[in-house]
Amino acid sequence: MSCLNLAIARLVNTGNDNFAIWVVKAPYPSGYVLRDCVFSPELSQIWQEWQQMFAGHSPLDIALASTSPGAKYMTIDLNLPQGGQTTSPYSSRLMQYLGISLWRWVFDGQILGSLERSRGMAMGQNKRLRLRLEIRDPDLIALPWEIMQREPGQSAISLSQDILFSRTISEVEPLPNLRTDPALKVLLVLGHDDKLELEKEAAILEKILSECSPSRKNSVSACLVKTLLQPTSQQLIQELETQSYNVFFYAGHGMPDPDGGLLFLGTDLTLNGIELAQVLTRTGVKLGVFNACWGAQPAAINQQAIPASSLAEVLIRHGVPAVLAMRDEIADQESHSFIQAFAEALRSRKPIDEAVAAARQELLTVYKFNQPAWTLPVLYLHPDFHGDLIKSVDEGITELPDTAISGINSPIPTASLRSLSPEGKTWLLRSGVTRIGRTKDNDIVIPELYVSKRHAEILCRNIIAGSQSVPTYYLQDFSTYGTTWCLSPNGWQQILREEILLTSGMKLKFGSAKGETWEFVIEDMNSDW
Repeated sequence: MSCLNLAIARLVNTGNDNFAIWVVKAPYPSGYVLRDCVFSPELSQIWQEWQQMFAGHSPLDIALASTSPGAKYMTIDLNLPQGGQTTSPYSSRLMQYLGISLWRWVFDGQILGSLERSRGMAMGQNKRLRLRLEIRDPDLIALPWEIMQREPGQSAISLSQDILFSRTISEVEPLPNLRTDPALKVLLVLGHDDKLELEKEAAILEKILSECSPSRKNSVSACLVKTLLQPTSQQLIQELETQSYNVFFYAGHGMPDPDGGLLFLGTDLTLNGIELAQVLTRTGVKLGVFNACWGAQPAAINQQAIPASSLAEVLIRHGVPAVLAMRDEIADQESHSFIQAFAEALRSRKPIDEAVAAARQELLTVYKFNQPAWTLPVLYLHPDFHGDLIKSVDEGITELPDTAISGINSPIPTASLRSLSPEGKTWLLRSGVTRIGRTKDNDIVIPELYVSKRHAEILCRNIIAGSQSVPTYYLQDFSTYGTTWCLSPNGWQQILREEILLTSGMKLKFGSAKGETWEFVIEDMNSDW
């Protein structure tokens, strides 16, 4: 599936209200564009008004310098009344106004062009575009980017029919080796919360997670739920380490904290995000779901956000593949509606971002556009994770068909990729496609820190030359950060999501430019392998 990753960062050396927005990952080489922009006082003001109406916490400021002379600001006049009104039409216009303002701030000029071309490429493949947004400035984390909307009457970006929206972080630990599970295996942890009757809430959540609509019972996977009521940290760790769960689900009280938020397991028992991240990554949990207030909200001092302090950010940074948390307070009935739709979508084997989009649409339908319920769930995905939680038992790797043309003399070479390190391995290459990456589902496994899960592919194509079909090999880079290298006369050259022709003796690197050197070799034009 095509993926477009954007990043936003403050330019501290050119004025406190100046930001850069650029493409970190694109499905085509010229899509990597950048633009500078100003976060205007008008945009800051509408964010403050939005918080006063919809936020359940003290408003967070976006620290801005004085307005730059001659700066051009957007003008979107929806005839909003002054703050303090709580009528439904006003809240709806306010929701729309901020969504349009954020869209026009992010998607302008070349950034918009990259989005449109990427979306067109995905549509041409009959697929949805994965759009991932990385917010590198802590003051912007709390904004509801999920409500970005191009024009009045059009869908918000997180509700789009051809875009799957999520947030991401690039400075992350590598993904652990992930299991392929045929069923949803959920550890449901209910922590301390004065508002919850724990046993009743546990029964409700177990039923919501396990049940599905009668019309779909034959098409969804099983869901196994184990419940822990107010466990100690030791009990929680032991359960995760002795069983194989792919989903960790927490319901209870939570609050912001500089070390990744605080989860209240019991009255006097707390667990912060850094502590939880260790056990989740170690035990192979793919998805953390937090039905607790402010799991996606950073901690703050004097209304200024603390960098990398939200629970969702901390877990992703430590290598948890996916985290779903709430940006603000969410009512019990709203969360139950979301969880039911989300769990059913997951059991239908939808990727996590697609399941979140379906559940978000359910919230909007039930609780209306002008209410914040549908804006509260925030999904973070690890940049190397494609969102697959469960797969069919018989699902395998699709092989390319035999492309040989009968009647044409087709000598097949022995092509290999061999390590030049002492006692390094030699891998024979397939006649179709050979997959290279960090995880065990690849044909060539390179278990190095900077090698992506799906890093590159070597393709063999038959080129017709006279009466012969000559196998020709090409290398295609798919790495997250374009970290595939080939040795040229001018030194090591980066292959950035390109396809290059391989010639015998060519030297290659995967991951770090200081890492292991590999050599592509064609040895015997007449052997049969």
